[in-house]
Amino acid sequence: MNHYIGIDIGGTSVNVGVVDDTGVTLAKQSRPSVLNDGLEAGLRRVYDAVEQTVSESGIGWDRIQAIGAAAPGTMDIHTGVIFQPFNLPGWEDLPLRDRLADWFGKPTVLHNDANAAAYGEYWVGTGRHARSLMFWTLGTGIGGGIVIDGHLLTGAHSHGGECGHMIIQMDGGQRSPHGIHGALELYASAKALVRRCHEELDAGNKSLLAEWLKTGEELTPKLIAAAAEEGDQLADDLIMDTARYLAIGTINMMHTINPEMVVLGGAMTFGQNETELGRRFLAHLKGVVKAHAFPILAERTIIDYATLGSDAGFIGAAGCARAAVDSDVGVPVSIRS
Repeated sequence: MNHYIGIDIGGTSVNVGVVDDTGVTLAKQSRPSVLNDGLEAGLRRVYDAVEQTVSESGIGWDRIQAIGAAAPGTMDIHTGVIFQPFNLPGWEDLPLRDRLADWFGKPTVLHNDANAAAYGEYWVGTGRHARSLMFWTLGTGIGGGIVIDGHLLTGAHSHGGECGHMIIQMDGGQRSPHGIHGALELYASAKALVRRCHEELDAGNKSLLAEWLKTGEELTPKLIAAAAEEGDQLADDLIMDTARYLAIGTINMMHTINPEMVVLGGAMTFGQNETELGRRFLAHLKGVVKAHAFPILAERTIIDYATLGSDAGFIGAAGCARAAVDSDVGVPVSIRS
């Protein structure tokens, strides 16, 4: 059986795993952020994490077929260069794919982190029985990924699937520091939820959160969720509004690519199906979709939470590496041998 290395590089952590041909993880580990280390020290941390994970897997390097790396920000997937990773200062214009290929001597591919997570969920996660899916990753911002018939949609310029930047409000839309004003992530991301909550509290609206913040608590999506679970109406309304905004983006994607499944993952999913709040969040999103999408799409499109959690990125990256070296699988991407 062949084996693959998946690397998911983020501003808060580096997640690495050794994955077999069926998507089973043999060994994995997470290292702290590379954010403040500088480029060379950060790369060294990635190399060390890979080497230790391979050692722990019990699989010799001769059985590792390829490496898949996932990173944030803008990039050229075909040349393997990261242009602007917003949460990795000093990594701009970095030929990451080639640096990894040269260090380990293995065929290597590079993908956007949200695309890799989408492929992981498609391969062995929530979408493993689907032929197509659209994946939302809900965190500080909103990422997206699209898989159709086993192929990641990366686009002509490696920016396919950037669904969090679709514009849902034109005139008077929320302003963006990146110039994409009125985009979905300015309304439905974790950062947006906190901003909207501050606006409501500053306007004098009553909430448990106002009292909690007086004790030195930091306003976070987790704190807002805790207030909602305590019956706080403002907190609950804010979270349900987030579901409504995300539903608008979901409807747009359903009407554009008609995926078999829409999958929600990332850090801000409110406990998913394990909590009453998470179940209501998903139900509210589905209700808005049902009210505004074409009826046949609303009826037949499966909308559910992701199942791989923080492992989705490295599993998906490993799956992309497998696809790149296996002509029977085939994800179109340039691989450095």
